[in-house]
Amino acid sequence: MNQFVFSPNESTTKGITDSLKKIYKTPSPVIICVGSDLAVGDSLGPYIGSELIKCHIKNTYVYGTLSHPITAKEIGTVYKTIKNIHPKSKILVIDAAVGNKEDIGVIKVTDKGIKPGLGVNKDLQLIGDVSIIGIVAENDNALNNILHTTRFSLIYKLSKIIVDGIMDYLS
Repeated sequence: MNQFVFSPNESTTKGITDSLKKIYKTPSPVIICVGSDLAVGDSLGPYIGSELIKCHIKNTYVYGTLSHPITAKEIGTVYKTIKNIHPKSKILVIDAAVGNKEDIGVIKVTDKGIKPGLGVNKDLQLIGDVSIIGIVAENDNALNNILHTTRFSLIYKLSKIIVDGIMDYLS
């Protein structure tokens, strides 16, 4: 498994771009941005989806935005539908995650899918072929932490870096 880990700094965007070039070689990217707009800590995916949609990227399909989020609750059904629409495409999944306190703000790019909802103790299916996650809160088994104490400034900062990395990859 290839995994690339980045702390937010001036070279993170390039690191994300280079990581995607190594592990996500596809002519028509399919991107699923998982999360909810109902909690700041879970809004990383939908916020990134909304920003990517604004870029009007040709030959790229983005699912999951602030106005049409794909939450862990419906991801199983939505994922099957997306796989049927794009049967030969490698799917990039973007989501927020919890981790160690010292890892808050870290961005991970891996050549495997993710299991959405693990941070809130859900046991869902593995989705995607490549993933980008942003660590937004400490994993302390308290649901309120990710849902109510994550700062939007962190979501905004990570979103900007991830969107810029994806856009550089696609250009």
